[in-house]
Amino acid sequence: MTASPAERYRSFIRRQRHDATLSGRFAKSFPFDLDDFQINANDALESGSNVLVAAPTGAGKTIIADFAVYLARHRGVKAFYTTPIKALSNQKYHDLVDTYGQESVGLLTGDTAVNPDAGIVVMTTEVLRNMLYERSSSLDSLGYVILDEVHYLADRFRGPVWEEVIIHLPSAVRIVALSATVSNVEDFSGWISSVRGDTALIVSEHRPVPLEQHVLIQQDDAHEPELIDLYKRTARGEQTHELNPWLPRQLERLDRQATERRPWSRSDRSRHGAHGGGRDTVHRHTPRRWAVVDELDFLDLLPGIYFIFSRTGCDKAVEQCLSAGLKLTTDDESERIRRIVDDMVDGQLSHEDLRALGFPRFRFAVEAGFAPHHAGMIALFRQIVERLFEMGLVRMVFATETLALGVNMPARCVVIERLEKYDGTGHVALTPGEFTQLTGRAGRRGVDSIGHAVVVDHERFLPSTMAALSSTRVYPLHSSFRPTFNMAVNLLNYSDYSTARSTLDHCFAQWEANRSAEALEARINRLGDAIASYKKAFACSHGDFRDYMEIRRDLSTAQKDDRRALKRRAFRTDAERSEAFRRLDERIATLKRREHDHPCRSCPDLDRHLVWGHRWIRESRELDRATEAYDNRTGSVAHEFDSICDVLESLGYVHRSIRGARASLRLTPKGDMLRRLYSERDLLLAELMTRGVFDRLGYRELAAVVSSLIYEPRRSGDGEPRRFPGGDDGPVSRTSKGIMDVWGEVDSLCVDHGLDKSLPVDFSICDIVYDWTGGAPLSMVLEHSDITGGDFVRSMKRLSDLLGQMLEACGSGSGLIPAMDPAIIRQARDRVNRGVVAYSGVD
Repeated sequence: MTASPAERYRSFIRRQRHDATLSGRFAKSFPFDLDDFQINANDALESGSNVLVAAPTGAGKTIIADFAVYLARHRGVKAFYTTPIKALSNQKYHDLVDTYGQESVGLLTGDTAVNPDAGIVVMTTEVLRNMLYERSSSLDSLGYVILDEVHYLADRFRGPVWEEVIIHLPSAVRIVALSATVSNVEDFSGWISSVRGDTALIVSEHRPVPLEQHVLIQQDDAHEPELIDLYKRTARGEQTHELNPWLPRQLERLDRQATERRPWSRSDRSRHGAHGGGRDTVHRHTPRRWAVVDELDFLDLLPGIYFIFSRTGCDKAVEQCLSAGLKLTTDDESERIRRIVDDMVDGQLSHEDLRALGFPRFRFAVEAGFAPHHAGMIALFRQIVERLFEMGLVRMVFATETLALGVNMPARCVVIERLEKYDGTGHVALTPGEFTQLTGRAGRRGVDSIGHAVVVDHERFLPSTMAALSSTRVYPLHSSFRPTFNMAVNLLNYSDYSTARSTLDHCFAQWEANRSAEALEARINRLGDAIASYKKAFACSHGDFRDYMEIRRDLSTAQKDDRRALKRRAFRTDAERSEAFRRLDERIATLKRREHDHPCRSCPDLDRHLVWGHRWIRESRELDRATEAYDNRTGSVAHEFDSICDVLESLGYVHRSIRGARASLRLTPKGDMLRRLYSERDLLLAELMTRGVFDRLGYRELAAVVSSLIYEPRRSGDGEPRRFPGGDDGPVSRTSKGIMDVWGEVDSLCVDHGLDKSLPVDFSICDIVYDWTGGAPLSMVLEHSDITGGDFVRSMKRLSDLLGQMLEACGSGSGLIPAMDPAIIRQARDRVNRGVVAYSGVD
């Protein structure tokens, strides 16, 4: 709709006033006009508000983060830029260095520290959380914190860190939270306001580059794939939101052809009829990956990102393209790619390590214009792919969904191989949020006029499913916050018990629980009013009718529920079974006598009273259920904190004292040591150290057994290595048994206090770690193992980080672990962090 002259004039005046502000001056530095949501967010930030921005991928949220850095520089305060993963931190570090110079920007990612005292520091969110607990001097003069991809707080494993940061940041610090578009963004904004004060919510659902939806089908290998629109088009050629009727007709035609080609047996015909069995019994031809790429190249829809929900699938796709002789680059481009790749690799890794990682084949593929991108690759290889893709030299990247998290790799088209993925337990359908996140990469602002989302036809594909996913632009954001043992001791280190408990009441998880509890509270009130009216209606002059109804209720429960439970129960002996039923029969007989002798039984209005009495019983049961649910939700996080504190007290990490009516918890030396351990198995590690399980181990043995605390296998197994270094009676094997004993004891204690059972430790790579720390080359440690180079490096970096935490804990708890030599821990860490593991990926 065209704006009226008055609206255009008001907009002109606003722009004039805006130009005189820092936000306006910042906006003028761009060669294009900023969008309204960017201007509104920057103005709110300049005026002193926190800002929560929810907008689609590629909409330009980063400009608001960049303004926060710009504002910090002009006001002489520090700015921290946090991201959920190291790859994003590295990328943003380089972007800011290009703008402000290397001396002004720092990087902290746990295993990398570059210029940490700079005025602008990029870091992972965990690093900032640790700074807050340690009361780091780096927080002095901090003015702004950018929380990129803040919707990541829904992640079950790492999400709670975002809430810890938002809660614990000094009150003077302003936050800029950047999120994908979520359906309950008002709730999230309300929570941030309750914790941080005035917060401006800026929402934009406008995609700068329109997105079109397509399906790629193929009759058979003799025919080319065919790209069909998911939606009908207008006379001007724009896609509508009405399903394209041509698409299901084409899919039905392919089903008929597949049925005709299928060699039916007699059993098939008897089961499905002479003409086959419809969509569930035929398999349409799925377009081959190389053919999909070739067709998209022909249609000039590259560069593209081809999402395959399997690392192995991504690697196989590259091999399939190579085997088909596909080449997306010219000879000159191939030569340029070779020079860039060799320059990036030169001096970073040894030739032996490169061969072990399959570098020659990797380089051959990228020279042809396509490459894999997934967490199983080492960081250097992923960075090569990202750089070449941004330069337009790699034209197709086969990636897992981790690429959609925020690495800046926009494309002209995004291909999704299937609308379901394996989540570790089974195949599950993509959610609208996941679909939106994946397709959000399609369409390069300033380059493409349209972005393209392509779903490849596959088994059980339905156009209606894709339409439902593509039309749902938002998804709810729910907290995954859970207090941990390390969090508890850090809270208790600088606040008393009641204050720590109150702090946890401010988390988003509790906010959500309280909001849902409001509806329960209203229901509890309604049920209470109804129950009071029923009690009034069945008031009896002969006796206590409520007592009479309770007897009848108990009798009914005993005759039905209790007897049914006894029938299902497994008894050790027949005598035990007979005794149980005898006691139940006695109880039933007693209740029958009480019911028969009750004075209300002789009331002439008994039948009328019973009508109200039965309603009273029904609503009383509902009230009990609602009250229990309300109690579980209100203060649920604080209740879990109480259980954690009880476990900590029983193991000697805190000491409880009572002063008057108030309980006080004070950290013991063990508790102070636990503050340094941020591992997911924080309490188990502290117990292993203080109980001497690691004593008298050499550095190789120590690294080997500690790897059991960080390794997360991609496939289920027995948790045993191919061999225990030193044999089944050696120190590694004996220590492993000791670890399992302590794990079982700690886990049982946690379960007894109502906490969740933890995953068992896994020793699968302890032999690999033992060989690596002994100086074995990468090719040897990966030989005959299904662990990829990327997984190996990631696990070793986590192991190195954990050994560093142990080293720091030893310094704080030397009196608790006198037999553990810090020099051994340091040596283990240094021997783990060598070669390909030591490569940071920053330079």
